[in-house]
Amino acid sequence: MVLVPIKCLHCGSINVIRHGQTSNEKQRFLCRNEGCGKTFIQDYSDKGRLPEIKQRIVDMAVNGSGIRDTARVLGVSTDTVINEVKKKRQSCKSLTRLS
Repeated sequence: MVLVPIKCLHCGSINVIRHGQTSNEKQRFLCRNEGCGKTFIQDYSDKGRLPEIKQRIVDMAVNGSGIRDTARVLGVSTDTVINEVKKKRQSCKSLTRLS
């Protein structure tokens, strides 16, 4: 039997525990690293939920790519692109208010 260490998709820590299952019976994990504490799934079936794809959506939006272009290149829906851009915009607005 081989044990494969699971790394957090957000911070890269291996301080991870099992945290139940999703509705379609995929294993959910919880990062126990201080400052992270996020839940994730090791193998997403929906590419739009991967942190790497979310970051690429934001990077492409900053560099001037359109919504349809970004969705086509990354293989996700236009709704996913719009939602991620909105989330990033709201977090940037809250940071500027704090300054």
